Amino acid sequence: MDRRAFLAAGVAVTATAMAGRARAAELSLDTLSRYLNGIQTARTTFTQVNDDGTLSTGTLFIRRPGRMRFEYDPPEELLVMAGGSQIGIFDGKSNVANAERYPLKQTPLNLILERNVDLARRDMVVGKAFDGTATTVVAQDPERPEYGSIALKFTSDPVELRQWVVRDGQGATTTVILGEFELGTDMPASLFSIQYEEDRRRGG
Repeated sequence: MDRRAFLAAGVAVTATAMAGRARAAELSLDTLSRYLNGIQTARTTFTQVNDDGTLSTGTLFIRRPGRMRFEYDPPEELLVMAGGSQIGIFDGKSNVANAERYPLKQTPLNLILERNVDLARRDMVVGKAFDGTATTVVAQDPERPEYGSIALKFTSDPVELRQWVVRDGQGATTTVILGEFELGTDMPASLFSIQYEEDRRRGG
């Protein structure tokens, strides 16, 4: 997996209409912003489609604002963390105990981890579509479009984040399919601490 491609990568889920469900309604940007801001902690499984077409699976932890953790299943030796305004990538093949670090603000993931998500903010959303079952918005940092974009797909009744796809500045994309969210679970701050993880791996 291209680690730098991940930084512009996000999570995507194919929305499937349930049998007997009435036609979904298109969701407004304000509704989607309220939904994201309402998430404090969340846990779910994911399947990631990498830019080269390979697949990875694992568990995603979210603690807003600013924190996220991707634990990949074996044989993938990868852990990706967002915390302390940074992204930390631990690759068991090359950097076991020392994370590669990047500013969170330089990744599209920052747009949904902000303390106050406002998708209606001027120039943030550069695309919006509705296919009859799901609403998709494409967002980017209006001041730093070179950091890439993130496409978020939501279903309604109830509103749920079903997918996101992130495209980096070089055009590489990563898609992660999300399972059902488990909301409100207790998550210690250490779960998102890059320094704590480095110390633990060094035996400190």
